[in-house]
Amino acid sequence: MRVPTAIAVTSADLVLPAPDRHTPGAALLHPPEQLDLEGALAETGALLERHGHLVALVPPWLPRSTVQRLHTVRAILETDRIALLGIDLPPLGTALLARQLRQLSVCDFSPGIIASAARLLPHYIYAGALLGSVAKLDRVRVPVGLGAHARSWSPSAQFAVMAHPKPHLAKLSTGSQGAHGPRGAVLPAGPEFATHLTFARGQLASDWVTAELAPAWQVQGVLENPLPASSPGWWGTPKLVEFAAGIPDLSVLYQLVASVRREECRWCGLELIGDRCGFCAAPLTAPPPPTPARTARSRP
Repeated sequence: MRVPTAIAVTSADLVLPAPDRHTPGAALLHPPEQLDLEGALAETGALLERHGHLVALVPPWLPRSTVQRLHTVRAILETDRIALLGIDLPPLGTALLARQLRQLSVCDFSPGIIASAARLLPHYIYAGALLGSVAKLDRVRVPVGLGAHARSWSPSAQFAVMAHPKPHLAKLSTGSQGAHGPRGAVLPAGPEFATHLTFARGQLASDWVTAELAPAWQVQGVLENPLPASSPGWWGTPKLVEFAAGIPDLSVLYQLVASVRREECRWCGLELIGDRCGFCAAPLTAPPPPTPARTARSRP
């Protein structure tokens, strides 16, 4: 019986519930403050022994010590069976991607294709948050004007923010409070495909995500999940309700990945889709040779 490629995250709160009994759980790689190097080597070695290959998501908010530990373990084990993939998504979006990869891991895709899918699927994830302040939002590359910064000081201010796939910010109208909180945000068009919406509440009392956003996006299902511990830091405030919408259907995810042309990595030989191998990071095509320096003109 084929054992699925292990999908690993660095925090237990990035593991969303499995949508069905066939989807495996995620592996948890403990940070340095929870597990020493010897324990981390044993932990990762056991995963490789059981699953053969390991695909680990490495989001940008991880402490430097955690990222260094991951690379140290990979180097000491001297293995090319660990893929450390940089993922530029908010915390809840990262958790959603991990679940999609867990779903795909039981399919007939090779480990190289699973790793490559981690770069393809984020294009179909819509991640954002309802925020009570945008004073520290610039750090996540969502443009915030001076007016929005000034309005953040208002106790009743709320902002609808999209971080992915395109940055977008809109202030919710506080002039007329509805039964579910402020209204009037001008959001970009939602996904043009069937999605489920996952949301997580922080220190912001509002049902706007479920009462206003979900119907507007015509999502097929809504799931509430505990807020990841890294979310307040990523969004710059604990006053938030984070959300992420993505494709829930395994058959659709499968067709999406299977429709992309497969190549063979010229360096490690694994299958890949896209332009770079997820395991050895080699580009699909060799870089062009360096341009020869121009010969200096001789003086007459």
